[in-house]
Amino acid sequence: MDRSTVPMSATNDFEEKLAAHGLELRAETVEILQVNVGKLCNQACKHCHVDASPKRTEIMTRETAEQVLAALHRFRIPTLDITGGAPELNPSFRYLVSQAHALGAHVCVRHNLTVIFEPGQDDLPEFFRECEVEVISSLPYFLEQQTDAQRGHGVFEKSVEALRRLNETGYGIDGSNLILNLVYNPVGAYLPPPQASIEADFKREMMARYGISFNHLYTITNMPIKRFLDYLRRSGNEERYIRKLIEAFNPQAVAGLMCRNLVSVDWLGRLYDCDFNQMIELGVDPELPQTIVDFDPAKFALRRIQTASHCFGCTAGAGSSCGGAVVKN
Repeated sequence: MDRSTVPMSATNDFEEKLAAHGLELRAETVEILQVNVGKLCNQACKHCHVDASPKRTEIMTRETAEQVLAALHRFRIPTLDITGGAPELNPSFRYLVSQAHALGAHVCVRHNLTVIFEPGQDDLPEFFRECEVEVISSLPYFLEQQTDAQRGHGVFEKSVEALRRLNETGYGIDGSNLILNLVYNPVGAYLPPPQASIEADFKREMMARYGISFNHLYTITNMPIKRFLDYLRRSGNEERYIRKLIEAFNPQAVAGLMCRNLVSVDWLGRLYDCDFNQMIELGVDPELPQTIVDFDPAKFALRRIQTASHCFGCTAGAGSSCGGAVVKN
């Protein structure tokens, strides 16, 4: 594990916190393959736990993409969740999506919106519609200043235009089966607000200000790893933020954590319990298969999840997952 990318040792270790509440973190069945196809991105967001940017060269090959599809087909895993970087910049992205759709899998794409304006990507909304992709897009706030502060100058304006394009294609519209979900990450070193209340705010303001509609808003806690951890250290907030996560530990969140029904695959085909563990190179239990080639969901059911202090981010407050808050209020 790369120690420079993980937070300082927590005062209360995550495993000790679980034990104090009589809990143990184990998986259930594997319902989702979450695949990170590489770290190349057209943005370099301040909160990015992947440390993605236009300068990154890590890219999943067609061979590895085919291995993912082989596992998806053999084991009939219901959902393929594709992330990056900007996954659309991977040369095998459309092949992976279209083949997974043909296999009957539900395909989710973590789409940053502005990639639509990159060369050769202007037809992405139509491609998503053709493959019935669920589009999940980060939008830090419904105002320009806050969004650009986190994601870069000019990102908000492009994001709004991309959302309009998705709406025009049928995404996020009442009565449509084309799902468009947004993701809210706090701009600073604090926890997200209640998901239901900020979703209502976003729906009201996005429609009133920009004429944009969407299905749901997910709140996700910023994880103290990679680029966000660098920010915490530069601003002198690391210890305070980690303490805040620990103090906000919610035992009710444990049952709904995403690692309980998900396996994460990196650009080389290596396996992890979640995307966050992937970024600090904390692999699955060493006794389990380590790559997608040898993957067998029967062996991963009921496995013990590998944890570290960053896991407090997923259990703070209402909890946090790739599907938003874990504990519904």
